[in-house]
Amino acid sequence: MEQATSDSGWRGSHEGWLEAAYDSLLESGVDSVKILPLAKRLNLSRTSFYWFFRDREELLNALISRWREKNTGNIVKQSEAYAESLAEAMLNVFDCWLNKELFDSQFEFAVRSWALQSPDILDEVQQADQTRMEALSRMFMRFGCDETAADVRARTTYLVQIGYISMQSKEDIALRMKRIPEYIAIYTGQVPRQKELDRFFARHGYKPD
Repeated sequence: MEQATSDSGWRGSHEGWLEAAYDSLLESGVDSVKILPLAKRLNLSRTSFYWFFRDREELLNALISRWREKNTGNIVKQSEAYAESLAEAMLNVFDCWLNKELFDSQFEFAVRSWALQSPDILDEVQQADQTRMEALSRMFMRFGCDETAADVRARTTYLVQIGYISMQSKEDIALRMKRIPEYIAIYTGQVPRQKELDRFFARHGYKPD
């Protein structure tokens, strides 16, 4: 990765240190996110770290904040996006699973792995799960589902995707796109209209055969 620079390039930048921590977390887990290895990675002095973070704990907290704001924040945002139908609303949520700028699946996997060894991070993950499922439930209720049906549909939608991430399941993009209308029908009880699918496919640069 390229090191972001500031006016004092010899000590790097806040974002540069955070990006290095992110890369290390994804590559080797939280135990690799330590100041000296990060300094070597960035070709900077260890002491330059302290211009931007008080200690390692503050850096780890910044990683969790980034994960929370991106992954949880965008699921909530997409669940609240304008849609003409429940099927289209679900396609808005599905944008998260196909656009890394909205939802970073590798980051999600790394944080969930981290949670296996940290009660505090496990609590963060559980809170995020609850927030995300509540947002999806509100989406279903917005389109007429009662509270119980909305809760079950939200849990089904969300937990299947977390299963994909936890199992590190990989799908060819054409196969995934082919399956999406059926997923939408199962999760929402509605068959998506062709114009809704066309808009979804276009957002992701996909052209069906």
